[in-house]
Amino acid sequence: MTTPNNKITRHVSVAVVGAGTAGQNAFRQALKTTKDVVIINEGYWTTTCVTVGCMPSKLLIAAAERAQHAKYSEEFGIHSKVDINGKQVMARVQAERSHFESYLEKQVESWPADKKIAGRARITEDGLIEVNNELIQADKIIIATGSTPFIPEGWSEKLGDTLLTSDTVFELSDLPDSMAVVGAGAVGLELAHAFSRLGVAMTIFNRNDGVGGLIDEDINAKAVSCLSEGMNLYLGSKINEVGTKVDDSGRHVATIQYTDKDNKEGSWQGDYVLVATGRRNTIKGMGIENLGVELDDKNRPKNISKKTGQIDDLDVYVIGDANAHLPFLHVASDEGFSAGNLVCGDESNAYIRPPSPPLSILFTDPQIMSVGKSKTEIEDDPDLNFVIGEVSFDNQGRSRIMGVNCGLLHIYGCKDTDRVLGASMVGPDAEYIAHILGTAIANDITVKQLLDAPFYHPTILEGLRTALRDVQHKMSIPYQSFDVQASNS
Repeated sequence: MTTPNNKITRHVSVAVVGAGTAGQNAFRQALKTTKDVVIINEGYWTTTCVTVGCMPSKLLIAAAERAQHAKYSEEFGIHSKVDINGKQVMARVQAERSHFESYLEKQVESWPADKKIAGRARITEDGLIEVNNELIQADKIIIATGSTPFIPEGWSEKLGDTLLTSDTVFELSDLPDSMAVVGAGAVGLELAHAFSRLGVAMTIFNRNDGVGGLIDEDINAKAVSCLSEGMNLYLGSKINEVGTKVDDSGRHVATIQYTDKDNKEGSWQGDYVLVATGRRNTIKGMGIENLGVELDDKNRPKNISKKTGQIDDLDVYVIGDANAHLPFLHVASDEGFSAGNLVCGDESNAYIRPPSPPLSILFTDPQIMSVGKSKTEIEDDPDLNFVIGEVSFDNQGRSRIMGVNCGLLHIYGCKDTDRVLGASMVGPDAEYIAHILGTAIANDITVKQLLDAPFYHPTILEGLRTALRDVQHKMSIPYQSFDVQASNS
């Protein structure tokens, strides 16, 4: 709705559109430098991570881990009968999520009321921000409108109430009996694995043979082997049709007609279909093109700085999930911090650091991680003289003691520089190994220097040492050490 005669009702130095992780960080930083700033937001004033992302999913995973340990401890001589109360599981997920949300809500409540606008923002042809009954002129605009789950065309109508996304699945009041997950990326795989361990009959459909975004074929094959217990995986499958029907008991259930990788047709039916086919930014339709911003065919901003989110030399910044760069909270936080400083000319405090190595962690059990360059990127670079060091965790000492001995680690090392290029892994403690190798890549630490660090016995991290020694051996770099010979201890 426009104001009479299209008169500008407010003029500000900075307008932040969107109050997720990136937007909140940008607003807070800008507010330190100028009081002439507003933040506009439609919907909840928390974040994707806290409300529908990392935090509720990890709460569900925590419950699944407890259930798994309780159900499968016979090998340790511990026998128990496990009764999973689905209502209680979901109630705790929701209660703890509300606890995390309360901190963000208190923070937002502390902001000056005249700087917060609840409503949907649209950019007019004159480059003004139209929201509610206002037309706001902003010298600089930060767009942090986030993303929403992608749902294939027609599926919402065909599946109705049996369709779930990562934005709605945590609203369930009880655990269902059965569920299909479409998509085996980070979100789909984590949730499918957690629900499976909580007693839900799970089926995963994925259009390719990969899981968890893994590119290394050997690591992917090991991940499928380690994670397939208790779940039906239809990798390389094609979904032909979705819908609902009334089953023999009179319930409305979801249905899927599919073709598997062997070109055989099949059908599935169950309580819900969780669509985990990625997220899309939400900037299309808000008129961002009126600011001189061009979008590609996937609604991603063109000519954008990956450090700051700035579009060309315009006073426009697109940050967080809205820029479709890297959909991770730590990236959104950094981008928001940086943009919030830069728009106020405070470049000395802008958090512009050299790009850190890409890092991905999936909190399945065993965990999955990728860090640095992928195997494909390395193989496609003719200038890289590389080797692959590896270690299996199937018989690694501490892993076997703990009963978590399923896994494989590949480290890609450069023979010319004695540096780690990247790594991929499925296995126990992958989140910590990822951080160690990520730190090594970011700080240009050599393989020899990594091996000079202490590795306490018996720890799962000794597996990292074994893989590093394999890298060193394959690079034929002499290494003298007081330590015992490399082993899987």
